Amino acid sequence: MATSTISRVAKALLAPALALGATVGLASAPASAAVWSTCDQWGNTTLNGYTLYNNIWGSGAGSQCVWANSGTNWGVHADHPNTGGIKSYPDAKKVINKPITSLTSLTSNYNVTVPSSGAYNTSYDIWDTDYDYEIMLWVNKTGPVGPLGTSQGNVTLGGHTWTVYKGSNGANEVFSFIRTSNSTSGTVNILPILKWIKDTKHWFGNETIGDVQFGYEITSSSGGLDFTTNNLTVSSS
Repeated sequence: MATSTISRVAKALLAPALALGATVGLASAPASAAVWSTCDQWGNTTLNGYTLYNNIWGSGAGSQCVWANSGTNWGVHADHPNTGGIKSYPDAKKVINKPITSLTSLTSNYNVTVPSSGAYNTSYDIWDTDYDYEIMLWVNKTGPVGPLGTSQGNVTLGGHTWTVYKGSNGANEVFSFIRTSNSTSGTVNILPILKWIKDTKHWFGNETIGDVQFGYEITSSSGGLDFTTNNLTVSSS
């Protein structure tokens, strides 16, 4: 649910410099020591061309730590109370900075291991450079979570079938694509989705895509749950 996503972005941009590269002990780290880990609210680092964020931005949050072996292999241990409202969006970001018409391809591969309990979604969060538009692609969801806006029906694009929602959080337009069945691995061809929004629906023009984020929008994970990104790659040309 993207109601307060712009707050997440604003807070991430204002992350204290001291959070950069902060490393702390992490009980949920993999058996082999991670190359980076943090439990800082705004902890972030850059690995292999991806920027990783712990990104605990919602009110009423509990504890959360992120670890990474690389920019494409990382995970999260989160213990957020069983209350409403999004608590965090730990994610990896790849900068694109190209207008839609200048892109010849924009694709991503994902492979994740996620819990069977809690309330969360695993999603891409795609932004234009002005943060006027947010495009969310939910590849799986668990628990009482849902997108912002009203349903626009189903569409098959980018190798998946989605239910599309259109709405606004008061700061930007939000277009949410919810996969009609949960998936933990696959390839998403993102460019046809952007072109469908632009050319078929005319919901925006030739926007410059700023970055593609991928992570876990966590509402609750009481008792502590693990989310693992086994592999994530985002490529563009």
